[in-house]
Amino acid sequence: MDARVEAGRPSGELRRALIPFALAQFICSFAGSNMNVMINDMSADLGTTVQGIQIAITIFLLVMAVLMIPGGKLTDRFGRKRCFTAGLVIYGVGALLSAVAPGLGVLIIGNSILEGVGTALLIPPVYILTTLLFTDLASRARAFGAISALGGIGAAAGPLIGGFITSAFSWRASFVLQALIVAVIVVLSRRWVRDPLPPDPTRPFDVGGAVLSAVGLLFIVTGILAADNSLWLMSGLLLAGALVLTWFFVSMRAKERAGREALLSLTLFGSRTSNLGLITQNVQWLMLMGTSFTVSAYLQVVRGYNAVETGLVFTATTVGLLVSSLAAERLATRRAQRTIIVAGFVITIGGVVTGLVLVSGTSPVWTLLPGLCLIGLGLGAMLTPSVNIVQSSFGEEMQGEISGLSRSVSNLGSSLGAALAGTILVAGLTVTPERSYALAMVAVGAAGIIGLIAALLLPRRLGKPAPALGEPAPAA
Repeated sequence: MDARVEAGRPSGELRRALIPFALAQFICSFAGSNMNVMINDMSADLGTTVQGIQIAITIFLLVMAVLMIPGGKLTDRFGRKRCFTAGLVIYGVGALLSAVAPGLGVLIIGNSILEGVGTALLIPPVYILTTLLFTDLASRARAFGAISALGGIGAAAGPLIGGFITSAFSWRASFVLQALIVAVIVVLSRRWVRDPLPPDPTRPFDVGGAVLSAVGLLFIVTGILAADNSLWLMSGLLLAGALVLTWFFVSMRAKERAGREALLSLTLFGSRTSNLGLITQNVQWLMLMGTSFTVSAYLQVVRGYNAVETGLVFTATTVGLLVSSLAAERLATRRAQRTIIVAGFVITIGGVVTGLVLVSGTSPVWTLLPGLCLIGLGLGAMLTPSVNIVQSSFGEEMQGEISGLSRSVSNLGSSLGAALAGTILVAGLTVTPERSYALAMVAVGAAGIIGLIAALLLPRRLGKPAPALGEPAPAA
């Protein structure tokens, strides 16, 4: 595809290609959050518990996280568009299987496994192709802005859309909707998306590295989920995860020194700016998914709200995120990316604090709205600059790897958010619900402080535009 750009704006051909990319990110983010408002309906229909649905949600997010890096590497070997299409097909099959699931086990296979695998295959090509096709600095920033905004809106609006569908039809209809949208994306991508670089079928794939990274991350998230069962089990799993991930990084270094293909090049961690950007990405999605699960479970289990009522409460987050996302392009031309990310964390943490101060067991539901709106405003403002500074820190030859790493880190944040906040909440939901809600939100706010510190450490010279591919990243 000829990436022609006129006056800083992409050609009509590129704008059309952006539509399936943005829709793909929207539906994957939607899938990660819409189940939060179906907790009561799904648990009753499938004969399981709130914790069972939490596990299904977390496994879905975890599968995405552990397979995103291998998914990014496979694009170099099999082609970006081919992986994109294959991921969409697998995702669609998983959505249809979830729609007819008779129990939790089949739901986990369809939603958690197949949809997770499909997402891991289709999302890296979205970011790789966007970086390769939109070569002009301004057009690439707009493209990332549109994709990130729809991703954030999908996650924030997931509870509202899912709530309406569940109340009007059934929770199963939500998965049918996902399959239909995926089918539309497949048709649009066949017409409008072309891969500008040929695949390299001879390129080797590091199977051992993929296994080590997956097992290490699996132990970490499983350890967090085990916190309410046994502190010893949690500690053992976290230690095992740390040891496996250490083994993974040691093996990556050894393979690179020996001139062999490694799953993840350690040069990706050579940019301080990119490393800090990855931390901010991780924490942003942790806060979004942690807040979504905590508030949704609290409203349904403690306050007795149905799916649509819970979704309506989350309209505050959706509106806030939409407003700041629409203003993101104007902000990017007036403020440095570091400034936007720092401000985003300050606003988001302020939203968490507002929710903790205003909400109590007897307070009306509107007291949740100011905090949720602030959380949406803060997250919407900083999602795009965080992605842009990471992707633009490396040249074309590294886009497959950095895209996979970036998406893996973001989805790991989502799975950690659902696991961390969800575990704290579920552990005391039936005994001390108000205290459990407060502790879960405190954990989300504490994670936000970590993200704020990382944002403050970003170089001050990280100005309004991100560097173009092939240009050096800003000095740390």
